[in-house]
Amino acid sequence: MKNGGLQVREKEFKGGKLELKNSGELSLFFVGVGSAFTKKHFQTNLLIIKGKTHLLVDCGTKCPQALYELGLSVTDIEKLLITHSHADHIGGLEEVALVNRYMAKKKPTMIINETYQHLLWDLSLRGGCAYSEEKAGAVLTFADFFNVIRPKWLPNYPRETLEVTLDNLNIKMFRTKHIPDNSDSWETSFWSCGIIIDDRILFTSDTRYDPELIIGYDEIFNFELIIHDCQFYTGGVHASIEEIKDLPVKIKSKMLLSHYGDNWEKFLDKIKEYGFKGLAKQQVFYIFE
Repeated sequence: MKNGGLQVREKEFKGGKLELKNSGELSLFFVGVGSAFTKKHFQTNLLIIKGKTHLLVDCGTKCPQALYELGLSVTDIEKLLITHSHADHIGGLEEVALVNRYMAKKKPTMIINETYQHLLWDLSLRGGCAYSEEKAGAVLTFADFFNVIRPKWLPNYPRETLEVTLDNLNIKMFRTKHIPDNSDSWETSFWSCGIIIDDRILFTSDTRYDPELIIGYDEIFNFELIIHDCQFYTGGVHASIEEIKDLPVKIKSKMLLSHYGDNWEKFLDKIKEYGFKGLAKQQVFYIFE
C-alpha cells in the first residue's frame, strides 16, 4: 500500500503469543473485522502498537476469546479506549474489570472523557461490577476498576474533537453520527467516537454515512489510510457500501472497509468496482513505515 510516497506493509500473525510492543513503528492489528453478530470473524476491535505502548480500541463480547487465541489474557491489556456502548464494543469489558481486580490485582487504564464515563458506567457496567463487594460501606465505582486518562478538548475543529498522547502515540477522538437511526447530526446522536491515529490514519469505528466527516477531516490531515464502517445493505445505524461508494475517488482508494457481515465474499467484485482499497483483514498487522 502506498500513499504520498509512504508505505504500509502487511504482516500476518503466525501464531504463538502476540507481542504488544515493537521497535517503534506504528502498527495496527485487527483483533477482529466483523459486524456485531459475525460468526466467521471476531468483532471489529483494534490493537494499536507503537514501541512500548499499546492501546486496545473497543473490547466486544468476543474480544476476550479473540485475545486468548492470540496467546493473551485480558490482563495483558494495559490501555483501552471505548468508542461507544454497543455489546460488540463493550461486551468484554466486565471480564476485563473483574479479572483484573480479583485475579491480577491491578487496574488497566482507560482513555475516556467524563461524559462518556458516566454513560458507560451507569448504563452498562455498573450492574455487573459495582455490587461485587462493599468498600467502606459503599459499592464499587468506575475508579475501583480503571485508571483514567482524560483527553483534552481541541478547539477549531469541525466537530467535537479530543486529544491524548501516550508516550509517542497521538490519538484524536472525534464525535460520530451512529445512533439513533434518525439523528440528523453527531450533536443529536448518543455519544460515540472514531479516532485519528498519529494524524495518519482515520478509524471511524461505527458510523452512519457522514461524508462531511470523512471529506472534512481528510482535507485537514490527508490521511494515509481510512478504515470505514461498512455494511452490505442500506438502512439502520451503519454506513452502507452503496452510500460510501459516492465518496471521492481519492478517499476510496485509501479506504479499508471494516465491521462487515459474513457474506463479504459476495461483494468482492463490487468492492473492486467501486474503487475501495479493500477489506480490513483479521489478525494482520498494518505496519506504517
